Amino acid sequence: MVNRPRLRRRPISRRGLTSAGWAIAEVEEALSVPADPTAAAFFDVDNTMMRGASTYHFARGLAARKHVRGRDLVRYGWQHVRFRVVTSEHAGHIASSKAAALSFVSGWGVDEMERLCEEIFDDVMADRIWSGTRALAQLHLDAGQRVWLVTAAPVELGRIIANRLGLTGALGTVAETDQGVYTGHLVGGLLHGPAKADVIRELAEQEGLDLARCAAYSDSINDTPMLSLVGKPVAVNPDAALRREARRRGWEIRDYRTGRKAAKIAAPVLAGAGLLAGAVGAGKAVRRRSARR
Repeated sequence: MVNRPRLRRRPISRRGLTSAGWAIAEVEEALSVPADPTAAAFFDVDNTMMRGASTYHFARGLAARKHVRGRDLVRYGWQHVRFRVVTSEHAGHIASSKAAALSFVSGWGVDEMERLCEEIFDDVMADRIWSGTRALAQLHLDAGQRVWLVTAAPVELGRIIANRLGLTGALGTVAETDQGVYTGHLVGGLLHGPAKADVIRELAEQEGLDLARCAAYSDSINDTPMLSLVGKPVAVNPDAALRREARRRGWEIRDYRTGRKAAKIAAPVLAGAGLLAGAVGAGKAVRRRSARR
């Protein structure tokens, strides 16, 4: 069962989201998105909708609020680089990522997590939204289509981002809760790779969507299952492997990075399931701080 967001939608007036109508010109050419109630669009988040990894930015926000220490953030950043270079996730990496997610959220209150997600999005993430990708999403919305974010990040963070951008909702990694507190267990696994395609199929069945009429957008080769599932796959700011695959399959490619900017953002972006790995250090730091109080 796909959980639908219950957050109250707020006006989109954050910095970085309103300039020049989200820079519609960055969509390069006028696109025709038909009004079709059986169609929807699915967007990956990290380096597709947002520059960098959402959970890394979230960790930065926690560090600024003294929830984690600087050296833990540095270690987290290094893990981002490591996984980005490796690109593909092995079984051990995915297992450690799952353990990291559990370590990070265990004992936290859901209300506290949502409050921090809202604050940190506004302070750290809002001006990192790719205006070109946001414009693509707006074209689907203007055509009356539904638009979901699909991310391996915690679903709470995904929902906040979707809420701030005025999108339909978000699908993300779900952590188990008991009486409003995270238990340290996941509901299912990380929403990564083939799991994204599985949850989109489930949503399509619930919402009466025709996947052949739907679109999907991602930067990562790990999202090939999601891109292959729909009738309009688009590689956005693609990594080298996805660019090759997109060219081989004749998929559309859109790149909103230019020159040195693209080189600068490549390192801190984490592909797929590895994005949660650095949360282990963050979780330990939180517990250490709590233990001292």
